[in-house]
Amino acid sequence: MSSVFYRSPGHTYPRGMRGEGVYVYDDTGKQYLDGSGGAAVTCLGHGHKEVIDAIKSQVDELAYAHTSFFTNEPQEKLAARLAERFGEAGARVYFLSGGSEANETAIKLARQFWLAKGCPDKHIVISREQSYHGNTLGALSLSGNPMRREIFAPCLHDWPRIAPCYAYRHQKDDETDDEYGERAAQALEAAIRQHGSENIAAFIAETIVGATLGAVPPTAHYLRHIRDICDRHDVLLILDEVMAGSGRSGTYFAFEQDSVLPDITTIAKGLGGGYQAIGAAIVRGHVHDAIINEFSFFEHGHTYVGHATACAASLAVSDVIDRDDLLSHVQQIGGQLFGELKIAFGDHPNVGNIRGRGLFIGLELVADRETRKPADRSYSGRIKQAAMDNGLIIYPGGRTADGEQGAHILLAPPFIYDAGHVDELVTKLRDVLKQVGLE
Repeated sequence: MSSVFYRSPGHTYPRGMRGEGVYVYDDTGKQYLDGSGGAAVTCLGHGHKEVIDAIKSQVDELAYAHTSFFTNEPQEKLAARLAERFGEAGARVYFLSGGSEANETAIKLARQFWLAKGCPDKHIVISREQSYHGNTLGALSLSGNPMRREIFAPCLHDWPRIAPCYAYRHQKDDETDDEYGERAAQALEAAIRQHGSENIAAFIAETIVGATLGAVPPTAHYLRHIRDICDRHDVLLILDEVMAGSGRSGTYFAFEQDSVLPDITTIAKGLGGGYQAIGAAIVRGHVHDAIINEFSFFEHGHTYVGHATACAASLAVSDVIDRDDLLSHVQQIGGQLFGELKIAFGDHPNVGNIRGRGLFIGLELVADRETRKPADRSYSGRIKQAAMDNGLIIYPGGRTADGEQGAHILLAPPFIYDAGHVDELVTKLRDVLKQVGLE
């Protein structure tokens, strides 16, 4: 009997033994094609020698030193790299161990910023339904995922949430993308007016909604309308790119494609490529300066902030992405994958919508294409198991349509995919849907 406290103790897990490129192998030698990067994590695939060598080298020099005593070279270099990618002089980077910590940090940054500005009533963070921002109690308070919230509801902040920008379900037939984007953004305007701008610290949204909706991107100009509303009401804009960032959408930050700049953005997952646990909150200069000028410190911290080995791994991941021009490759191979999925499933009776950007793609399952009746949420678990049976790792989700019904499949393969891997993924996925009775 295992002494591991498994997330699902009644489930039998294969034992992963090694990874090589886009494949993972279990203790029987069975090969699994990584079609989701685990959970949008393994951007460079498995067993990347340069990243592994960077970790070994850093461990030989300095594995860890608490950042209340020391900074370290990888942290300094990685922060400079990310600040440059962020695109605003004066940006600062606060390193954490993952996405939940990063979003928890964003909440505290927003709160301390408004205290520094002399606005102590500003404490509420507005978020969206059908969102997911992490499992800590603060981050879960932001999340509009009913299943994850349910049993912890008494422990959570009861902060307001608005409808997501979810064109497949919410856009009217006679609306253009821009018209719908503007209408969807007005929900934030209404929420701010209802609760009073003097009480609202920030609005948080996933740039591309990941695990809960399955790679739903914003429609045209939605985020620009959101940015304008936040500016008009003195509300900070936080964009969660824990899944969609670090190059997965085809640009390093997904928000680059929407011509907006958030006040705070959070990244994780692909930041370290799975080689080390790392996340980050990236903060515009005016947020950082207000906090530090007023308080001289940020009232927050974790043991592994700025972990030297984690930062070294992440820096190596970033180096490979730049050297091998993988952002361009993500755009190219992502376009190919999208096209092949359209050919294979564009007329499938149970695939209602295929959406996403780059190598971050979702397929929403339906019971009826014509009416868009949601598929039964039980398909999520059945598809995951069938995929594993067929040697495929994908990331299904349930309760997609409205928090109760619906299902989707999230694809987020490594950036090093080639045309052959695309064909293998689509072929295996077709077999999986047949196996669960979706023909």
